[in-house]
Amino acid sequence: VQLVESGGGLVRPVGSLRLSCAASRFTLDYYAIGWFRQAPGKESEGVSCISNSGGTTNYADSVKGRFTISRDNAKNTVYLQMNSLKPKDTAVYYCAAYFTGAVRNECHITRLYDYWGQGTQVTVSS
Repeated sequence: VQLVESGGGLVRPVGSLRLSCAASRFTLDYYAIGWFRQAPGKESEGVSCISNSGGTTNYADSVKGRFTISRDNAKNTVYLQMNSLKPKDTAVYYCAAYFTGAVRNECHITRLYDYWGQGTQVTVSS
């Protein structure tokens, strides 16, 4: 089981980035996927999640209205579109997965995320 994030980089404030989380050696169809981030010296923060059906999405208050999570099960990939980026969004972003099987609309149980990617750096700076 492997998750690989990509799409991070350096962007100016109010710019946009799209992060991707691609799975290999397993199919994401029955997994909830979450995006988390950790800034230097700070605790890890849940950013967004999406259920295996795509029918349920959740967002942290700090990113609501700016970030959009989506999934393409055919491509075995989950995306995080990040718009109107702010310097406080600077962090390493990780995607994670947990098996939800027949439970099609759940993604919020943070303690169940047990597969993690290696992270991608997002830096928002002028």
